Amino acid sequence: MGSGHDTVAVELERRARERGHEAHVADVLHLLPYGLGSGLRRSYQASVRHFPWAYAALYDTLLRRGGGRRPSGVPLAGLAGQRLTELVERTGADVVVPVFHLGAQLTGHLRSRGRLEVPSAVFLIDFAVHRQWLHPGNDRYFCLTDEAVREVRQDIDAPAEATGPVVAPRFFAPAPGAPQWSRSFTRRAPGRPPVLLSAGAWGAGSRLAATAGLLTAHGYLPVVLCGRNTRLRGRLSQLPGVLALGWIADMPGLMHVAGALVDNAAGQTAVQALAVGLPVVGYRPLPGHGAEGVRRMAALGVSDLATDEAGLLGSLDRLTAAGPDRERRIAHGRTLFRGDVLSRVLEFLEAAVA
Repeated sequence: MGSGHDTVAVELERRARERGHEAHVADVLHLLPYGLGSGLRRSYQASVRHFPWAYAALYDTLLRRGGGRRPSGVPLAGLAGQRLTELVERTGADVVVPVFHLGAQLTGHLRSRGRLEVPSAVFLIDFAVHRQWLHPGNDRYFCLTDEAVREVRQDIDAPAEATGPVVAPRFFAPAPGAPQWSRSFTRRAPGRPPVLLSAGAWGAGSRLAATAGLLTAHGYLPVVLCGRNTRLRGRLSQLPGVLALGWIADMPGLMHVAGALVDNAAGQTAVQALAVGLPVVGYRPLPGHGAEGVRRMAALGVSDLATDEAGLLGSLDRLTAAGPDRERRIAHGRTLFRGDVLSRVLEFLEAAVA
């Protein structure tokens, strides 16, 4: 769903191969039979883009933490069981690491039934834990924060620890592409600090045009990250003073020269911004786990949460300006990156087979 889960999986694969291991990335939606995975992806994309109230209702019904009986994701995930076990046998895998909640339901189900013979170590990549991530059959959970660890232990009493997020090393390094981005912004809007507006890989957001217009009117250059949504990019490109971009390969360079990121999902783009040292402001979050994640980031003190236009402008004025507020926020955001989840997975695996 989107690209955040894929981005994390690819980075874990890269780290494993760099250390001499064999690694394989599998999309659990592709493991589902009868085209169910493609149908789920299209339905979710449509609901997030056009019917956010529908996803909000789905989240409340299926995903939100809390008591009471609610439908489980196990029946759907179980349909991919045969294909996953065949993949594990064919590749000789020693461990399965789900980075998507449906994958965690699948591995937990298979482990509890004795059908998956190798351990499953879930990397829970959301700031807000929802119930579809949780299955007591999984061997271990690795989480972004201590708060998430406590919730996992509380809900399913599973071994869990916090390792922080995963991003590629280039987000922590100097960005060769930054000067080019800086020159481009200066030519386009001299004197206007660039502020990124994230709409994710699918280009989904609430009133993005209004937010971009607000920033333009108050002296900023809104740079809207439209992902692969060409229709959104075309529409926003018509607005005076707004720069609408498609899929960006050089995110580190772009983030190094921006003043802040206005985020609506608490996903991988927000995590990348924290790694670069770009202040994050949550505003008009997507429903469901997006809204909960944005609130959780703000509660942790690694981002602001703006509830109205005045709050957004106040946060941006404070965090885009050089000074102690900006520096404190950057330093606090980087404290999330406390360890390497792949190292912990390998240590767990060594202990499990000893």
